[in-house]
Amino acid sequence: MRSRVDKNQNLYVQAVNKEKRGIQVMKKRILSATMTSLLAISMLLAGCSQTTQAPPTEPAKTEQPAPTPAPEPAKSEPKQLIVGRGGDSAGLDPIRETDGESFKVTENIFDTLVGYEEESTKVVPSLAEKWEISEDGLTYTFTLRQGVKFHDGTDFNAEAVKWNFERWMDKSNPFHNQDGYYYYNDMFGGYKGDPNHVIKSVEAVDPHTVKFTLNYPLAPFIQNLGMSPFAIASPTAVQAAGADGFTEKPVGTGPFKFKEWKRNDTITLEKNPDYWNAGYPKVDTLVFKSIPENTARLTALINGEIDLMDGLNPDDAETVQGNSDLQLILRPSMNVGYIGFNVEKKPFDNPKVREAIAYAINKPAIVEAFFAGLGQPAVNPMPPTLWGHNDSIKDREFNLEKAKQLLAEAGFPNGFKTQFWAMPVPRPYMPDGVKIAEAIQQDLKQIGIETEIVTMEWATYLEKTRIGEQTMFMLGWTGDNGDPDNFLATLLDKNNIDGNNNTRWANDEASQLMMKAKQANTQSEREQLYKQVQEIIFKEVPMVPLAHSTPALAARANIVDYKPHPKGSESLEKVDIK
Repeated sequence: MRSRVDKNQNLYVQAVNKEKRGIQVMKKRILSATMTSLLAISMLLAGCSQTTQAPPTEPAKTEQPAPTPAPEPAKSEPKQLIVGRGGDSAGLDPIRETDGESFKVTENIFDTLVGYEEESTKVVPSLAEKWEISEDGLTYTFTLRQGVKFHDGTDFNAEAVKWNFERWMDKSNPFHNQDGYYYYNDMFGGYKGDPNHVIKSVEAVDPHTVKFTLNYPLAPFIQNLGMSPFAIASPTAVQAAGADGFTEKPVGTGPFKFKEWKRNDTITLEKNPDYWNAGYPKVDTLVFKSIPENTARLTALINGEIDLMDGLNPDDAETVQGNSDLQLILRPSMNVGYIGFNVEKKPFDNPKVREAIAYAINKPAIVEAFFAGLGQPAVNPMPPTLWGHNDSIKDREFNLEKAKQLLAEAGFPNGFKTQFWAMPVPRPYMPDGVKIAEAIQQDLKQIGIETEIVTMEWATYLEKTRIGEQTMFMLGWTGDNGDPDNFLATLLDKNNIDGNNNTRWANDEASQLMMKAKQANTQSEREQLYKQVQEIIFKEVPMVPLAHSTPALAARANIVDYKPHPKGSESLEKVDIK
């Protein structure tokens, strides 16, 4: 039997020679079968929901013997849900993290002030039941849910909300992490005292009312508050564990409580019996198990060792469909996988070098070979499913001669040698980082660029790319809140260098346009500004957007009520095992 490595490489070679095959047929077949399976499950659940009671019997008229005690009702076995995933969490203090593997866990321990609908980014109440926004867009007043407790028994209230935000925004706060909070910096314009910091003050008006006053209007402010990093932690627990220790001793208000973490193996959570959302969670224990290799994870699912998995190889989708013990699940797409350049390092400080590489990467062939009909070539750093996407930009076609010409103009007629950092774990936007890197390596070799593929442990990879140790690298992004700002500004605003702007690209015009878009009054105005930003990005090429994917997941057939969210992670409180 040929290995998957050989299989994917041969697929890639075939794709280069013939880029247009009938992948849409497969995608329609997958979607059709998934819809059929979901319909069958919903009909089964509807049928099971009806119960029949025996009619009452007429009591006998003879003398009855002494009654015997009624038997104790049978106790159901505790339910344990095991989720297989490609890598371990970097940490469990949500404000500190930027990786999806961390948020998969923290979303089940913590809650945010507002949340999103189960399958969209429409904002809904969470820890805040309602809110009011002033006409000038500078004041947000939230009415908090009453009777909510943190897992340590302390009260959730307005003071707790204020305490969390002051910890995040104030670098002098004793519980502020010395490395900062990258998401906070990216979404709220820096920290207290910085010229673009948006939050002027947070006031606990009374125990159940909290008021935010802003320095300037921020259009996506409410949308940002629903993001996973801005979950509310127990102040008492943070103070007890310390700024660094809390990431291994998380305490929130969510459906599950933290129990145990075995690094690079499992994270175990247990049911929160006092969860404010009555009737949930449905399972008693939730385990996240790290299984790095996609095929090994699928084998574990088939063998019943895990109940649910992400990171399904796209070409394994038909295998899942053909197994009656399993079900295929598709996550709505809101992501981008990209090849980035550290523009502070030579030769990637030269736009012509970056553009040459853009011409040399055969995107359609890569998508065909590695995404199995569940992806599409990317043009911009944000997905076309999001409002504000610039559809008028036409991508560069694969053109090796044009790439060689640009390299010569940049002073590299014979190419050059460089490192190429490849992701060590599968992500929704990059199903097999190393193998995709090897395919790109072959493309670049044809124009004289020799690449050494480098990879490392996931948390280390993220940290080293953040601080700029990389040259050319591979990463991606799954949107957090459904706003263009969360892609364009987060990934490419000059103010987010040392945050999530790993290309370290600093373009004054683009950053000014993004700031205008954040403060604009209407969506149509914001949309036009973001389209201008995308034109600048396309011209300057700080990154090569590679693909947008429809991530495939799989579960045992007895798993019900699991709804994958576009942002890549979700609370599992409603998931049940039948």
